[in-house]
Amino acid sequence: MADLSGKPRHLALIALSQVLALSVWFAGAAALPALQDTGALTPFAGAALSSAVQLGFVLGALTSAGLGIADRYDARHVFAAGASVAALMSWAAVLLEPGSVWMPVTRLGAGAALAFVYPVGMKLAASWARGDTGLLIGLLVGALTLGSASPHLAPVVTEALGWRAPFALSGLAALASAALILTARAGPAFTRAARFDPRAIKLSLTDPALARVNLGYLGHMWELYAFWAWVGVFLAVWSEQTVVPSAFSAPVTTFIIVAAGALGALGAGWLADRVGRTLVTSIAMALSGGCALLSAWAWSGPAELMIGLLVIYGVTVIADSAQFSAAAAELAPPDKAGSILTLQTALGFALTLIPVQLLPVWAEHTGWRFAFWPLALGPMVGVWAMLSLRRQGDASKMANGRK
Repeated sequence: MADLSGKPRHLALIALSQVLALSVWFAGAAALPALQDTGALTPFAGAALSSAVQLGFVLGALTSAGLGIADRYDARHVFAAGASVAALMSWAAVLLEPGSVWMPVTRLGAGAALAFVYPVGMKLAASWARGDTGLLIGLLVGALTLGSASPHLAPVVTEALGWRAPFALSGLAALASAALILTARAGPAFTRAARFDPRAIKLSLTDPALARVNLGYLGHMWELYAFWAWVGVFLAVWSEQTVVPSAFSAPVTTFIIVAAGALGALGAGWLADRVGRTLVTSIAMALSGGCALLSAWAWSGPAELMIGLLVIYGVTVIADSAQFSAAAAELAPPDKAGSILTLQTALGFALTLIPVQLLPVWAEHTGWRFAFWPLALGPMVGVWAMLSLRRQGDASKMANGRK
């Protein structure tokens, strides 16, 4: 019988390590409003602070999978090394001037380093699974969400540091993460994954069920990171054009909106294990896409309406994320599951470069009121893909037959 002693403790350590390390991810987005106030950034350069992390993550993930790094070394040591490099990249940004051409380079390096943190942490957490895979992966996505939200509080805590605060504090958090993960251990289901198998590319595109899962994931990723990257700026512009409560703070509100997604990830993970992945992902995407469209309508309404809508958006935009990974793992042949998940992740994060980079250009032409409208395209495609998958015979392989 599998030894599950210490499961809550080790899962808590892994999740907390993820929260701390992944604070590096959106340090650039959190610093963006203050950086824009310096006048040293063009919209394109501002977008590059977020998209460079995505590109770095894709390159790092493919490198890790191709070289089998997580299988050649202790997974905890790989995690710790990635978190340490991410910390150094964040601190390097503190030393630069606004608008420096080296700023996106530090973000690229941070993204590459986090490719050795997030997937490895997810694998460590999944190694403790016993009929609760969706919930455990949801736990790690919730940790990603909290980590992504945390830099938005940095300017509030250390106002004197200005735009440098998110980079400085996220670097400290990532270094603490590197030490903390070494006190955790993998669960009894931990296995060594095979190296990336190029044949997984053809299977991911031609297998009807896997192709639909991947299409649903791409629809989800089209929306998620662009929303996270730009919701802070959206709020800052909106608050200047409407009457907001005297206690309103754009950074704090942004933190609440993004962090609320942790509840969505955990709740959806628990629910998907019971009612099915296709149903949960479809409902989540329908709601998040609706929020993207309704944000323009709420622009001229009461402040409470807009904030409430964006909190709902924050909960639903990430709620489905873990279920695409869980679905792909359940549908894939066991000997190719690791390669298929790597490919899914790489394609998803590569796609995010487009909306993250183009959203501020769209907003310049239409006004920030309509900034999130293009993001609704992703959920529309994603809902179709997952409901179509639900009608496939192979869908019964997911969530113990619940589809």
